[in-house]
Amino acid sequence: MEGMQAYGAGKAGGAFDPVTFLQQPQTILRIVSWLFSIVIFGCIANEGYINRPDEVEEYCIFNRNQNACNYGVFMGSMAFLCCVAFLVLDVYFPQISSVKDRKKAVLADIGISAFWSFMWFVGFCLLANQWQVTKQEDNPLREGGDAARAAITFSFFSIFTWAGQSFLAFQRYKLGADSALFSHEYTDPSQDAAGAPYTSFGGDDLESPGGGGGQPNSDGAFDGSGGYQRQDY
Repeated sequence: MEGMQAYGAGKAGGAFDPVTFLQQPQTILRIVSWLFSIVIFGCIANEGYINRPDEVEEYCIFNRNQNACNYGVFMGSMAFLCCVAFLVLDVYFPQISSVKDRKKAVLADIGISAFWSFMWFVGFCLLANQWQVTKQEDNPLREGGDAARAAITFSFFSIFTWAGQSFLAFQRYKLGADSALFSHEYTDPSQDAAGAPYTSFGGDDLESPGGGGGQPNSDGAFDGSGGYQRQDY
């Protein structure tokens, strides 16, 4: 059947097992990435904006660079939604019967996960750099320091969780490519050659001697009775 055991999932239409689903490595990494995105978003959104005692307006804790905080908040919120979308796709994936649709989903997982890994690398470098050059006089009360360090730390961890998701998706892609025999369009060359019926030379069936099934001579040299017929020249 098309789609059976293709791209890391079993037969389409099978019963959903939540325990098995939660034990899958890709599911664990998605949940971990989901939690990391919540931590990063929460740390920057709640404690990432501070001001001096003589100021009213709040600035980003990362060297007063609003772009750094905006980047962290945006990445945290979008990564959260992306993890939820992939978890829903993972639940629905075994119900996809088309091998082509499964292939598209796995390729999208590879590309998007690799993209998020790169974006978290950029975010980690940005936040770490801006935190290093932050002036102490901009935050004399040392407010939000733990939240800033937590955002930087979990941005670093997110690089590897998303890279792991991309790697696992690539493994599923290789598995799906190797299981192409489950597709209706696939023909095993060895079976195709071995399963061909034997045909005698000239297209005639061979029969046992004396069976009377031999092909009569077309030039009339034999009359079929077993005797010799004289030829006139």
